[in-house]
Amino acid sequence: MISRQSFVALRHRNFRLIWIGLLVSFTGSMMQNAALLWHVSLLVTPERKGLALGMVGLVRVVPVVVFSMISGVVADAWDRRRLMLFTQTAATLVALALASIAFSGVTGLWLIYVLAALGSAVGAFDLPARNALVPTLVPREHLPNAISLNTIMFQTASVVGPSLGGLLIAATHVGWAYVANAISFAFVIVALLLMRDIPERQPSAPGARDDVSWHAALEGLRFVFRSPLIRSTMLLDFFATFFSSAMALLPIFAQDILKVGAEGYGWLYAAPAAGAVVMSAIMVPMTERIRKRGPTLLWSVAGYGIATAVFGLSRSFWLTFFCLAMTGATDTVSMIIRNVIRQLETPDRLRGRMTGVNMVFFMGGPQLGELEAGVVANWFGATVSVVSGGIGCLIATGWVAASTPRLRHYQKEDADAVQAELPERAAATGDA
Repeated sequence: MISRQSFVALRHRNFRLIWIGLLVSFTGSMMQNAALLWHVSLLVTPERKGLALGMVGLVRVVPVVVFSMISGVVADAWDRRRLMLFTQTAATLVALALASIAFSGVTGLWLIYVLAALGSAVGAFDLPARNALVPTLVPREHLPNAISLNTIMFQTASVVGPSLGGLLIAATHVGWAYVANAISFAFVIVALLLMRDIPERQPSAPGARDDVSWHAALEGLRFVFRSPLIRSTMLLDFFATFFSSAMALLPIFAQDILKVGAEGYGWLYAAPAAGAVVMSAIMVPMTERIRKRGPTLLWSVAGYGIATAVFGLSRSFWLTFFCLAMTGATDTVSMIIRNVIRQLETPDRLRGRMTGVNMVFFMGGPQLGELEAGVVANWFGATVSVVSGGIGCLIATGWVAASTPRLRHYQKEDADAVQAELPERAAATGDA
């Protein structure tokens, strides 16, 4: 049962402001993500469609890999709110540029790919700043609730955005989805400007450095790879999403297999988030009650792989919708538990760098997976691509479970013991 305590993090003014702003902004961003794939699919022949859609993932992941380490260092060294003001403004300009080429009728894919890469580069700096800022806006005891609320906010936006995007594209023009996204960034900018009394970050450990330097970047890498739980959750995230990144092929299923058009595409694109919203509502009061967090994480990722494989075999709109909804539901459980583990195990001064390293895994996995899915679809067909990806996800989950006993046995009570060790572990990363 959901009680007032389930929304305790929203009592804090600064968190409430950014939560509302991001709800609107993410809705616009999800609308743009769906529009971008649809836009690309309209500019190529059916024979090249799979590869062209897969290339969207490649151009998005390259900036993440290139900037992941430096962006995490910048988020730890600079004022995180001011950094977000810069990234949100830059993202607005990218969305307006996409709208401009859509309305002008430009047919060259290269310009769309360039702008998609620019948007990804901006996001590579925005995400570490945002993830590092949020834990400073609520007390530590309210952080799991804040993470759960952020998840339901993100998933709600993921339902509304693509659905509105599909309706908007069908009724008007793909360019208006980009315009709507550009407008949505203003809500985050206003929220950031209205924030007051943001707490000072935790002081650095003796010998550690918070400047923008290669030494600071290596410090973040050492922390992540000396933390078995953080390392294993990142690997699990990467391999699972790499093999099960089927969303890039959704235009093929909507246009050529299910034949449901732009409106049906919008609903199918929103299906994972629909399942995620339902699961997020369940997880808001349940997160603190889940005792066996490690096994729950592993089973949720396995469920994600099974749902992906069945989606690939489906020839029914409603079965496809259900399978996609199940991928969203299982991924939500996994996402919340992963984020709780990482945030509780990471000291404030290293959160940006931890997120920077994590970006390579959780953004690199699905984006490279989209390329892999497109290549396999180009050679063997969309069905083989999606089904084999679901099976690959199951194999990867089994490997991570077998190789990381600590994750298999991880429980809620372990978090308190880990928290007590954080100062010593953070100080150790500053050693030469």
